[in-house]
Amino acid sequence: MRAPLPLYQCSKAAVRRVLQAMMRRAANAILRLMDQPIPLVGVEKHGFLHISIPVGMLQCNCSIIGDPVTREALVVDPGDEVGRILELLGRHKLTVKAIVSTHAHIDHVGGLSKLHKYTGAPVMMHREDLPLYQAMDVQAAFLGVMPPELTDVHQVLADGDALQWGSLEARVIHTPGHTPGSVSLYMPAEAGKITLAAPQLFAGDTLFAGSIGRTDLWGGSMEEIMESLRGKLMALPDETVVHPGHGPTTFIGEERQSNPFLVSRD
Repeated sequence: MRAPLPLYQCSKAAVRRVLQAMMRRAANAILRLMDQPIPLVGVEKHGFLHISIPVGMLQCNCSIIGDPVTREALVVDPGDEVGRILELLGRHKLTVKAIVSTHAHIDHVGGLSKLHKYTGAPVMMHREDLPLYQAMDVQAAFLGVMPPELTDVHQVLADGDALQWGSLEARVIHTPGHTPGSVSLYMPAEAGKITLAAPQLFAGDTLFAGSIGRTDLWGGSMEEIMESLRGKLMALPDETVVHPGHGPTTFIGEERQSNPFLVSRD
């Protein structure tokens, strides 16, 4: 059997037919992907809708937390790729009620302004991180990137605040250390009017699977982050599902037992 001619030796009509066939196959592949449902963490298992999207150069975990009945949602840490976030919101018919920043590092706040413009939802952040947010040009220079557009912060968060959307509720926990104004969002099993299968913690960059947030950047403090971890987050139930700002999910109990920064050295 004779080997096929390379494209540069084929006639224009033959090349056109090959390219058309390739485009049809690519289009069919894209359509098949679009028909596949996007995995939704927790829609049936936990009693709420959760979509986690790693965005931007540093793959910050942006979380969309929604009420499956009212379709109201909270967006946490839209660091970049706002077009992807909006597409998912539209696909699942969700209305954004608030945009929450767990802390003001550039990889977590890069999309705040654009998402606010498109949704009109208020932007929320802890007061102690406002100076860090206003110094976005310094952070951008550190990474060698252009600074993102800033927006007003419409609501200042404080420890103990309750955020409500749809039938869901989350409590703000001030967890300084990674930054002065770092916060975590805690949804207990009885989260508003919905009973969850397990408590949920959106920990920002305070706690990771097997590690903790770095403290060598602007306003970081190892002493404060350890106080936040041991005095606040480790007080939560072992079965609490932890959604970190980067990387995979974990559990409070797992981190209590195996995280090298938290294991007791007694």
